[in-house]
Amino acid sequence: MDKVTQAVENLKEEWNQAVAQLEGCIAAIESCGKMGKGTEEASSLPRLNGSAQDALQLLNSLQCRLDPLAEQLPTFEEVQSGQATLQSWKEQYQKLRMRLRNANLQANANIKKAAQEERELLLGGGEESTIRRRNLQTKAGMTSAAESITESLRRSRQLMVQEVERSANTLATFDESTSVLRKAEGEYQGHRSLLMRTRGLLSTMQRQDVLDRIILTIGFLIFSLAVLYVVSRRIGLLTLQRKLADAIRSGSISAEDVVAKVKNVPVPAPAAPAPAPHIYDEL
Repeated sequence: MDKVTQAVENLKEEWNQAVAQLEGCIAAIESCGKMGKGTEEASSLPRLNGSAQDALQLLNSLQCRLDPLAEQLPTFEEVQSGQATLQSWKEQYQKLRMRLRNANLQANANIKKAAQEERELLLGGGEESTIRRRNLQTKAGMTSAAESITESLRRSRQLMVQEVERSANTLATFDESTSVLRKAEGEYQGHRSLLMRTRGLLSTMQRQDVLDRIILTIGFLIFSLAVLYVVSRRIGLLTLQRKLADAIRSGSISAEDVVAKVKNVPVPAPAAPAPAPHIYDEL
């Protein structure tokens, strides 16, 4: 069984016990004054009311404890059932408070009636009245002392209950703080590993950046050398063309020789000029 479900079941058991205790106190209060002992029963009424108030405080505390637990139940059906139980507890709590109020009203009426009867009996005179008066005084003193002791014990019990609840709340706060610290530690460990991975990635990116700079520098140098080579070759060709043009214009070389040299075709040697005919001197 889930821890939350088990806690809800324990609360239900405590609720039933507290309700039974409160109903017993209400029944005892309702019966006050019906036995013809108005003074004695009137002195016991505060004790019964104190017990009833303790039971009501316990019921109220159980409602406050059930409210957050009902929202934490594992299934939707159990959540609905827990909320319905809480609503029924609230209604039952109001009914029990009303019953306690009515019981006190009935007890006060019964005590007043019994006290009136006792007063009439005591004022009647005679030895029986004297003996009864003495017995009532003795019992009233004993009852008063017992009530005083009971009230002290009730206050002590109430203080102990408050201290126990305060200690339970403190322990719950400590547990919650411990869980928060554990979550914070887990998140810190996660952030630490993330920072380590980020640092590794930054180192890799820095190395890659240096490598890219070296590659770009080498590429730029190669490109510059290629440009210089092309430019030098171009300048050489322009110079050669200028020289060839000058040679062609001067007549030291013909255009056919230039074309033949370019095509690697041997140029036939120019025909030698025909020798001039011999002129015989007839003289």
